[in-house]
Amino acid sequence: MPISPTAQAVLLEGQDAIAFAQSQFTSQVTALPNGQWQFSSWLDAQGRVRVLFHLARLDDQRLLLVLRGGDATTFAEALRRFVFRSRVKVVIADAWTLGNAPAMPMHIVDANSDVIRLGCGTHTLQLSANAGDNDSWRIAQLHAGWPWLPDDALNEFIPPALSLHRLGAIALDKGCYPGQEIVARLHYRGGNKRHLHRVQLSTSVSDGTALLRNDREFVRLLDVIAHAERVEALAVIADDVASNISQDMENVSDDGIEVKLLDSWQS
Repeated sequence: MPISPTAQAVLLEGQDAIAFAQSQFTSQVTALPNGQWQFSSWLDAQGRVRVLFHLARLDDQRLLLVLRGGDATTFAEALRRFVFRSRVKVVIADAWTLGNAPAMPMHIVDANSDVIRLGCGTHTLQLSANAGDNDSWRIAQLHAGWPWLPDDALNEFIPPALSLHRLGAIALDKGCYPGQEIVARLHYRGGNKRHLHRVQLSTSVSDGTALLRNDREFVRLLDVIAHAERVEALAVIADDVASNISQDMENVSDDGIEVKLLDSWQS
């Protein structure tokens, strides 16, 4: 499924918005200043990533969550089950579109009533009513190793497999949140055998495609982009398989798609 130009976003509003997010999400929300954003995620009890998002702190009582895959309505409904007595509202944000804007410093948020811009260093991700240039931000983020999760990749990967520690999306020095014990155990004791890679493909396929070799999955693609007469993708690959691919060994799928390793990221 290609990335939708429609921004899937949720607002958390109220006196307990920051504390609620701190208790549910994987990043250090309380350390985030107003007017900045960070990567964050929401895990299930088994430590798998339910949702990955940009978390922007608009002010002392409002957070904007811009999803990197998934559906805002489904996410909001699931999150509301955990509100209990907290003074926080979970609101589906306006029907914005995703586009590109002139570069702003990394993690800076520029927000007004009808346009919100998230500074990404080399470019800016813009949420607005006018779509503008929808696609130019995608290749920059793919090259940076910022994963986008297709629908069938939600609730499947643990944070190290998506290299979320590298993005600052995982805090190990905060109180409990869903999946925190699994995250800590994997970090301190090891056990993760898959990591995120940027690959080149010999032909284009759909986002989320699982490439098979000898009838077994050997490369799981996330976002796939065709540009400049080549096809690139972010992919989750087992470490031993990635080692073979890097040596141009066993790098062709059962249906003849050749995989070339371009970049790799650890946890």
